[in-house]
Amino acid sequence: MSDGARPHPSDRDTGPHPEASTGSVNKVVFAASAVIVLAFAIWALAAPEAAESVIGDVRDFITRWFGWWYFILATGIVAVVVFVGASKYGRYRLGPEESRPEYSLFTWTAMLFAAGIGIDLMFFSVAEPVTHFLAPPTGPPETNFAAREAVTWTVFHYGVTGWAMYALMGGALAYFAFRHNLPLTIRAALYPIFGRRVEGRWGDAIDVAAVLGTIFGIATSLGIGVVQLNFGLEEIFGISQGKGAQIGLIILSVVVATASAISGVDRGIRRLSEINVILAIFLLVYILIAGRSDFLLNALALNAGDYVSTFLDRTLDTFAWDQINPPPNNDAQAFVDGWTLFFWAWWVAWAPFVGLFLARISRGRTLRQFMFGVLVVPFSFILLWVSIFGNSALEVARGNADFAEITATAPEAGFYSLLEEYPGSTLLIGVATITGLLFYITSADSGSLVMGNFTSRLPDPMADCARSIRVFWSLAIGLLTLSMLFAGGGDGSILTLQAATVIMGLPFSFVLALICISLLKALRTESYKLDSFRTTLPNLIAAGRGAADQGGWRQRLLGTLRHPGPAATQRFITSSVVPAMHEVAGEFAKEGITATVDESGSNEGVSSPRLVVDLAEEPRFDYCVWPTSAPTPTFAVRTQSHDDRYFRCEVYLSEGSQGYSLNGYSREQIIGDILDQYERHLGYLHLRRSATGNVESDGVVEAPTDDPEGAPSP
Repeated sequence: MSDGARPHPSDRDTGPHPEASTGSVNKVVFAASAVIVLAFAIWALAAPEAAESVIGDVRDFITRWFGWWYFILATGIVAVVVFVGASKYGRYRLGPEESRPEYSLFTWTAMLFAAGIGIDLMFFSVAEPVTHFLAPPTGPPETNFAAREAVTWTVFHYGVTGWAMYALMGGALAYFAFRHNLPLTIRAALYPIFGRRVEGRWGDAIDVAAVLGTIFGIATSLGIGVVQLNFGLEEIFGISQGKGAQIGLIILSVVVATASAISGVDRGIRRLSEINVILAIFLLVYILIAGRSDFLLNALALNAGDYVSTFLDRTLDTFAWDQINPPPNNDAQAFVDGWTLFFWAWWVAWAPFVGLFLARISRGRTLRQFMFGVLVVPFSFILLWVSIFGNSALEVARGNADFAEITATAPEAGFYSLLEEYPGSTLLIGVATITGLLFYITSADSGSLVMGNFTSRLPDPMADCARSIRVFWSLAIGLLTLSMLFAGGGDGSILTLQAATVIMGLPFSFVLALICISLLKALRTESYKLDSFRTTLPNLIAAGRGAADQGGWRQRLLGTLRHPGPAATQRFITSSVVPAMHEVAGEFAKEGITATVDESGSNEGVSSPRLVVDLAEEPRFDYCVWPTSAPTPTFAVRTQSHDDRYFRCEVYLSEGSQGYSLNGYSREQIIGDILDQYERHLGYLHLRRSATGNVESDGVVEAPTDDPEGAPSP
């Protein structure tokens, strides 16, 4: 949700990463998702009234029997995100410990800020407060209390609860991708729970649920954009509202997304995203200055205080008794079904989409920075926007019954009708329409890209899907939006899209709950590993005291000065790393312990050997040397690389990179490092047993050893 102005997901940092390439299509996930989406869209177009009836009935069933689940899930996710950010886990980095953010704090904050703006925010910031003012869930309508509650409920629906879902999804994706070197996929975030089973049908089902929830969330936002823009185009150009104009807008979204995919104008789309952020800020500042500024600023402080002070009460308020015995002039059931449950399902559906974007821009950040940044930065702008536009709309509604009625019955008209109350309304309406159009086309474009990524096997977290897959999903999104928008009466209502979002968001809501558990298990496991280091540190120090040979310090110095290319790195691995692993494996074998050396792995054309020690029912010891290219330092004086990149032979264990390289190590030093890490692993097993009291798997991330993309498989 609120995707329109965010920097394009295909934008990647061109510094520390080699240019990412496209991967291959995930045939099972792609086929299953495409068949379900196309079948759903064709059925809705062929039998719109039947589709509207069935979708409404299923929505009613879900809101009745699973409404409580959405409330529990939303509250639980907020608790988990705040806990992770505030606890000792918050210091863990989204990447190796030596990694640092690829974007400056200002740039990263600006991207988070942009992620909080979208055409749906323009739609609901006026429509929702006015609707709640006329028909509040509690208390008499059209009172000061109703006005105060109306804006606070709108802020609540757009508040930290939804952004916590984004933070959880983005944090989990980034943690497992950048710290554990797993694929940037939904299924990878569930390794601690399902292990290697996520590579089979379980993983396919998880990805399909994510795709279906996401595409209906995108279609809902585009549907809102269609009806909003149609009204704006009528105001400016006299283009009448109806099927013709709305179909034209849907075709526009498909054309833009397809052109972007084929011509590679993603940078241009990013510039458009930046422009509509500026235009949105202009509208916000103009309304603040042209309106009653003193009232709006006081109302802003009031709304912020009401939101904070009533958050815990609202977050689990299901209006259970009001549904059984409705008070006069209130319809709590309609409020819960049409607003809170819809918003929670919508946030759930958008979590994979926005989470993927947030993950890709946050490598090197700590979990604490990430969690609280995602919670605070976008919401701060949303609070400003909703409070200023919402209170401005309510001020007009108090003295203009026609405006209030139009906004409540035709929400797409509310935003433009409000702008007509200010000087220079023609200019404002034009700016609002351009802003909405830019939100709309950038949402459609980035939506097709993310859907393509979700249904592909990508070789690198920063890689994107093939152009043909992206074009297909742009067409599928347009078709689904069209079918849902005109299901039923064919009047371009978004009600069917909202109902479908509640339905399709339900399966992925259970996946999101599992991701909570998975992330917590992985973080707890890593904390055991870090704690175990203290138990082995004396042995490491003692081993180092007696290891001096006359040339050792010279070799160590040369290791810091040389920056080998792929050929030199391969020679080092072949002559030193692999023999060291075989010697250690041989000693283990003499003691009756199964240890194997796997030389089949590789990365960027260089071998990636691994030593695996089988410890029966305990988590295995897995020591992998993973050659990783990095930019050659500007101070390098001795380089064996023919370009500006060199290779680091990084050590990977089951929890990911250990943050150091074996470059320059002798065979004996490599053997010593293997034994050091093995002793550390034994210390971890001891702490794990003491903490859990059993030997069952406790969140150890074990990626498949036959990963076709060649990623290091801890």
